[in-house]
Amino acid sequence: MDYLRRTWAEISLDALRHNHAVIRARLPQTCGIMSVVKADAYGHGVRYVARALDDAGTDWFGVSNLEEALQLRALGIKKPVLILGYTPPACAETLAHERISQTVFSTEYAAALSDCAARAGVMVDIHIKLDTGMHRLGFCCDCDGVLDSTADAAAAACRLPGLRAQGVFTHFPSADYDGDCDGAVTKAQFARFLRTVGLIEARGVRFEVRHCCNSAAVLEYPEMHLDLVRPGIILYGLMPSEQVQNPGLIPAMQLRTVVSMVKHVRAGETVSYGRTFTASGDRTVATVPIGYADGYPRALSGRAHMLVNGCRAPVVGRVCMDQLMLDVTGIPDVRAGMTATVFGRDGDEFLPVEEISALAGTINYETVCLIGKRVTRVFLDGGREVGHIGLLEQGGAGNR
Repeated sequence: MDYLRRTWAEISLDALRHNHAVIRARLPQTCGIMSVVKADAYGHGVRYVARALDDAGTDWFGVSNLEEALQLRALGIKKPVLILGYTPPACAETLAHERISQTVFSTEYAAALSDCAARAGVMVDIHIKLDTGMHRLGFCCDCDGVLDSTADAAAAACRLPGLRAQGVFTHFPSADYDGDCDGAVTKAQFARFLRTVGLIEARGVRFEVRHCCNSAAVLEYPEMHLDLVRPGIILYGLMPSEQVQNPGLIPAMQLRTVVSMVKHVRAGETVSYGRTFTASGDRTVATVPIGYADGYPRALSGRAHMLVNGCRAPVVGRVCMDQLMLDVTGIPDVRAGMTATVFGRDGDEFLPVEEISALAGTINYETVCLIGKRVTRVFLDGGREVGHIGLLEQGGAGNR
C-alpha cells in the first residue's frame, strides 16, 4: 500500500472478527450484539471497522450522535443503529427516514421529539434510557422509592404520538469492579432495572429489546445479557479494567513510527525543550516523528518507553508537538528509517497500550480515541494491507 510511513496505526480486521466471535460464543442464542463504534470506532477507523463487524454478523451498531449514525448509513450499513446520546428533536424526520433509533431519557426530551415527529408526519423508533445510578442520562430509578413514578413517566413517553417504543436500557458505571469491588452495586442496579421495566410493561408498553451490559458486564455478568449486549472496548481487544479477566481477546491496534535521525549526545548535554534531561554519560539518541499533536501525551515526557529493534528505549526529554527523542544507547543497528513501536509487538517484546495509559494518568479508552487524525490508519486482513485512511483520504482525495 502507498501511505506515508511517518507515524501510523495498524488495525487488524482479523482481530476484530476474532473478538466479535469470542463475545458471541459467551452469549445465549437469543441474545444479540450491538457493536459500539462511536468515536471513529474508538479511534480505530469506523470506515473499515464497521464493515468488518457487519460482515462478522453483528446485529446492531451503537453510536454517540446523529452524524456518526449517518456516517454508518453512508458506508452502506443497513443494520439497526442506536444513538446513545442526544439528538436535536428537530432531526426527527432524519431519524425516521434513515431508520435510526434514538435514546429517550426524559419527559421533556420525549415531548420535544414527539412534537417534531408528529409535525413531520413520521414515526421515530426510541429506546427508553433508565438511570439506575450512573446519573448521566435517563429516567431516574436510582432508588426503590421512585420506581412507580418513573414507570409512569416512561410509559407516558412511549405513548406519545410519533414515537414507537422499541427498546429499554440502562448503563453500569462500575461493572468493571472500579468502585464496586464485590459487584453489589451492579447487581442492585440490574434488579432496579428489571423491576422498572416490569412496571412499565404493566402499564401496557412492550419492548422488543432490553439491554444493559457494557463490555465489563458482557464478560462478568452473564445473567444480565438479556436480549442484547453492547460491547465497546472489548471489541478492540482491550480490557475495561485490570480486574476483568481476558477471555482470549486480541488487541486490534498497534501504533508505529520511524526513526528519523540518530545522533550522539555527550555527557552533560541536554535534550529537548526546557533542558529537563541531562545525559549522565555519552548516549545515543534517536528522534522519532510522533508528538502530542498525534495523540502521544506530553505527560509521558521522560517516563515511557518505545520498542526499537525488539528492545525497550526510554523517552528522554519533553515530548514535542511533532517529535520526541529516545535513548537507544546499547541497542544494535539503530538507523534512520527503521520502525519504532509506540505500543504493540516488536519481535518477542510486547508493549501494551495500558502501560503508557497508566503512565499518562489515563485509561486505554482515551489513549486509542485520542490518536490524531494525521496518524494514518492502515488496515490488515490476513496479514495483508487492504486499505488505509490518512489526511488525504479524510479530505476527499481518495487513496493515493
